[in-house]
Amino acid sequence: MSRAFVKEMDVVEDLPDRLISEHANLVTREGLAQIEGEVRRLSAEHAEAQAAEDRDRVAATARDLRYWTARLASAELVTPPAEKGRVHFGSTVMIERSSGKKQTFRIVGEDEAEPAKGTIPYAAPLARALSGKEVGDVIRFAEDEIEVLAVE
Repeated sequence: MSRAFVKEMDVVEDLPDRLISEHANLVTREGLAQIEGEVRRLSAEHAEAQAAEDRDRVAATARDLRYWTARLASAELVTPPAEKGRVHFGSTVMIERSSGKKQTFRIVGEDEAEPAKGTIPYAAPLARALSGKEVGDVIRFAEDEIEVLAVE
């Protein structure tokens, strides 16, 4: 039988890989555990998809498993320094904007960042601008002045 008569559904192409950041893959202990959990979960999902012969799920889980396996392999665990008064990776920072609005967030790795939950990636412009600053320092950020109120 000619390949011309094979159903399109019989051909499953690999999905394009997820983009990996060019920044170092710095992670907190929680971030490393999160990545390890994703690898375990996706490995199980991939095996289930293969057993069920679900080609779309096989392709999707294979792509995601490649991403998370690469992130696990490149993860650099950062232990926060004992010094608590200076902003660094892993710090929880409280700031006050010139508008009077106060915000608290933790600086974490890119894969574990969820701004809506109070975590921002260390590669974000605000995190980079605050890096190395201490309580009382004021920085100019875009059109705003930001004061560091607390660092833990």
